[in-house]
Amino acid sequence: MIVIGHKHFNKSLTLDIENQLIEYFLAMNSIEKIYNGRGNPQNNYYPAEEFNDIFKQIWRHLESLNNDIFLSEARIKDSAIFKASPFKKLTADQINAKGTILNAIRKAVTKKPGQLIFVQGEAGTGKTVLTANIFYELVQMTSEEEFYGLKCHLMVNHDQQLHVYEQMAKRLNLGQDIVSKPTTFINNHDESNKVDISFIDEGHLLLTQGKMSYTGSNQLQDIIDRSKVTVVMFDEYQILTTEEYWEAKELESFKGKSLKQGNYITLNNQLRMHCSQSTKDWLDDLILNRTITKFKGDRDYEVKSFDTPEKLQSAIDAKAENPSTRLSRLVATYDWEYKSDQVPADGGSWGVSIGDWFMPWNYELLKGMSKRELKAIKNLAWAEQKHTINEVGSTFTIQGFDLSYVGVILGPAVKYRDGKVIYDPSENKNDKVTRQRTLQDGSKARFGEMLIRNEVKVLMTRGVSGLYIYAVDDELRAALKNIAKI
Repeated sequence: MIVIGHKHFNKSLTLDIENQLIEYFLAMNSIEKIYNGRGNPQNNYYPAEEFNDIFKQIWRHLESLNNDIFLSEARIKDSAIFKASPFKKLTADQINAKGTILNAIRKAVTKKPGQLIFVQGEAGTGKTVLTANIFYELVQMTSEEEFYGLKCHLMVNHDQQLHVYEQMAKRLNLGQDIVSKPTTFINNHDESNKVDISFIDEGHLLLTQGKMSYTGSNQLQDIIDRSKVTVVMFDEYQILTTEEYWEAKELESFKGKSLKQGNYITLNNQLRMHCSQSTKDWLDDLILNRTITKFKGDRDYEVKSFDTPEKLQSAIDAKAENPSTRLSRLVATYDWEYKSDQVPADGGSWGVSIGDWFMPWNYELLKGMSKRELKAIKNLAWAEQKHTINEVGSTFTIQGFDLSYVGVILGPAVKYRDGKVIYDPSENKNDKVTRQRTLQDGSKARFGEMLIRNEVKVLMTRGVSGLYIYAVDDELRAALKNIAKI
């Protein structure tokens, strides 16, 4: 037992200290279970301005007592679980959204079932933290009179993010089979076996056509049919494959339903990237408007372009060696071959090859690891694993996650011609991007340019503190070097 005391402790400060301790414990693999009710973050109080200094003193002392259990703050804050913690203080934007969601849930479970709550927000606007916060609170409230016995379920169609939620549910004792992929939930429930509340994070990754074990035609509709109230977090710019493509009429019908019910919510504040509005505008111009405008510079956010992949790798390696920015990694567009069920003809690894430079794709280095090494990293997200500084990430490993600095390799599918950024599907190696999609009217269409644009947006918005870029295309590389004022 460790007793913590301070001469400035009062009830509010003590509750905030407790809340922060729980949030830190949640992120540590050394902690198996946390027994606690829902969080109780405090607002304005005396001496709130001393909280950070006092907590740092406490944590440094705990580290000195046992640094195998009490990890460094830098390592904790890099953890994917910490970044998705339900104990985070919400922004005003998120608090307003939370109020709307809880009110809709009250309506749904008492008078008006069939509620759809549609939360629209671009990458980095805090959708995952909001999901975790409300879901955890509702699970805790199921023992109270208002929400007694409610069944809650959380879904995400992304392996890395699913693992984060599974670890969170285990450490917080939220129960068995409360987190899953959408297909698993749909196959295990029907309209006679509904849950009360379904949460869907990364709703843009839901399937809108059948695939393997999913035999339906729209996962969102199937989840709505199996739930009294459905909460979906959605970003149209993160749709990455033809299987996830939404026809405008179909998507608007779901948005319209939530609007009619008063349940349509927009999150606007960018919480991930610590950059100015002009930097966000510059990125939107490049990615969405396909024009490279003059970069004005940003004292809080570093943007650099590089002449060679070697220089880009060296810059990211240097950031990763700094404890405060160790979660810095290389990522790339899917413009180089990767086949998980095959070995390359040369017997080596699948990877990104540019001239004499080569680096393996994500997951490739796992193949040479021992069982002991694999066990040591099984609870860590891809970017948290030390060896991944020697791999190139993709949307499959990095979507939904933060990096300190992201080094983006824009492959041959991203070009610059006649003053415009071009997305060229013929250069992309992901058949889920380039193949045709059969639409509801029976016609077929391709959406490769849009899906590559979305891939670029996902990759280039991962960095909290900076974005480093190398472009394979000569003209794009020259445009970035000359105009970005680096």
